[in-house]
Amino acid sequence: MSVQLVAGAVALVVVAWLAACAEAGLARVSSFRAEEAVKSGRRGSAKLAQVAADPTRYLNVALLVRVACEMAAAALVTYAFLQETGETWAALLSAIGVMVLVSYVAVGVSPRTIGRQHPLNTATAAAYVLLPLARIMGPIPSLLILIGNALTPGKGFRRGPFASEAELRAMVDLAEQESLIEDDERRMVHSVFELGDTLVREVMVPRTDLVVIERYKTIRQALTLALRSGFSRIPVTGESEDDIVGIVYLKDLVRKTHISRDTESDLVSTAMRPAAFVPDTKNAGDLLREMQQERNHVAVVIDEYGGTAGIVTIEDILEEIVGEITDEYDRELPPVEDLGDDRHRVTARLDITDLGELYGLEEYDDEDVETVGGLLAKALGRVPIAGASAVVRLPDDRTLRLTAEAAAGRRNKIVTVLVEPVGEDPEKESV
Repeated sequence: MSVQLVAGAVALVVVAWLAACAEAGLARVSSFRAEEAVKSGRRGSAKLAQVAADPTRYLNVALLVRVACEMAAAALVTYAFLQETGETWAALLSAIGVMVLVSYVAVGVSPRTIGRQHPLNTATAAAYVLLPLARIMGPIPSLLILIGNALTPGKGFRRGPFASEAELRAMVDLAEQESLIEDDERRMVHSVFELGDTLVREVMVPRTDLVVIERYKTIRQALTLALRSGFSRIPVTGESEDDIVGIVYLKDLVRKTHISRDTESDLVSTAMRPAAFVPDTKNAGDLLREMQQERNHVAVVIDEYGGTAGIVTIEDILEEIVGEITDEYDRELPPVEDLGDDRHRVTARLDITDLGELYGLEEYDDEDVETVGGLLAKALGRVPIAGASAVVRLPDDRTLRLTAEAAAGRRNKIVTVLVEPVGEDPEKESV
């Protein structure tokens, strides 16, 4: 076997190894990291910033060098085996076996691992070579990409490292694992993506939970209700609670009474503002942008039958991203309170999927209801009152007893439910 051919093939594999390192390193270095390196005075950071400013061009150069070197090395190895054996098929099979092993280990795994572990150092070293090489090659890499795009259906060669939302989510998870971002920041980024798939009805306050005031009530009564409830915006109803005709703001009430005490006896309808109405199927992200543009903080949600489904505020939508927002006046109950011995006190609005997770179920769903309160009502066959109890069966045949606790509000609505496991074959009675 010719020593010169083998030495040439080895040299080409080494160059391909370096090009693969450059690809992996450049893919992990953003323009922001390059600018940080410049500010810190890192050696070679100016060249790195040039490459990071146009990553697609230099990634194409590295890709072209790697592919060309791999192909040339394969050709040299094949010719060397052909000279050695004199048998065409034997030479081809031997060359294929050797190059597959070399390409996988020396060009596939090893350089990419190094590039990902040391992206800044790798990309900085690559910048010294790629900048002059790109000038020498000129438009050749771009022309080859254009030809490839013309032959490939779809959008062709994409700009940037992410082809889909799933890839970006995975990159965020990786950043959290490597302690580049905090877990709360990772969750927030995921929540931003999920907001695009969230409907208004999933974040609204349902009509049954609303504090409202009738339009024939006085400003003094509205002011008292606002102070007692702690809400600064209260829907105003007309003929029924399903007929919301406007929104009254605490600031407007205080302003009117401050100007003249005589206005306390005026009807609340004289101080209310027009209500904005949105369908419950509207995208929550789109609604947030509209509310920002229109400088509106609250909207009335309408269901498919034209009735009032609830209201939604900017705070409700933002909580989908940043989590629960509370102030010094909020008295929110914890969604789950562990009482020991596998007993829990949960809010009636807790999702039954979350209830299943409390008892080790990966998936717990019901076609008819979504909340623990709804599950209890379904088991009872009627609206639960305080003290009402029923037994439900989990998908794994375990059973839980749900007991409605103290009611609250004008509708005497159940707020919390006591959940506790019962025997293997309980007597299914409802109280």
